[in-house]
Amino acid sequence: MILLPAIDIRGGRAVRLTRGDFQAETVYVDDPLEAARAWVDAGARALHIVDLDGARTGEPRSLGHLRRITEELAVTVQYGGGLRSLEAVDGAVGAGADRVVLGTAALTDQAFLDRVLAAHGERAVVAIDVRGGRAAVAGWTAATESTGEALVERLQKRGARRFVYTDVDRDGMLDGPDVDAVRRFAEALEGSFIYSGGVGSLDDLVTLRALELGNLTGVISGKALYERRFTVGEAQAALR
Repeated sequence: MILLPAIDIRGGRAVRLTRGDFQAETVYVDDPLEAARAWVDAGARALHIVDLDGARTGEPRSLGHLRRITEELAVTVQYGGGLRSLEAVDGAVGAGADRVVLGTAALTDQAFLDRVLAAHGERAVVAIDVRGGRAAVAGWTAATESTGEALVERLQKRGARRFVYTDVDRDGMLDGPDVDAVRRFAEALEGSFIYSGGVGSLDDLVTLRALELGNLTGVISGKALYERRFTVGEAQAALR
């Protein structure tokens, strides 16, 4: 497993939300490029970038920041937020994204998902954001009737193989992952996934590693890194 430091961009700054609440925002770095540079200088091999403005409005708002990061830094980048048309996905890839994270549109528009998978294959990653046991969409502001497990089973039938699973209820809380929920999601999955939500200590990372889930390939961390609960190097060592 690898660590992916998170850079959530809102209003041109690197921020973190608590439980996906846009009213509970903490600004950590004024320039997302500088946040990215700090994580890469610390040894990060991949970054998880979320365009929060795009997630809320339905179209990308931070492609300029993405391009600056990918042009300046030698690091793998996955980017999501507002990618709800093939043109938007193409724009993110053109701005340097190695992987594109699809959210709302992939869950509600099967034809869109089919087009993206046909055009970009394994570059496409589908985000499964779970709140209250149900998948959430539209920047985590609306709930669906589907569980994460039911949703991923349906998406796999459409050809999706890579996922990001986020426990929105734990996101930014630093109180650890719901291990049982992670295990259930892994059991429903034939492809691979990256976990996000609640990681607050090295012990949390060791706990995820100890699950020995062959399809869990990485862990996203944001607030814990910004608040120096551990370093990138310490986290990567805990996950190895």
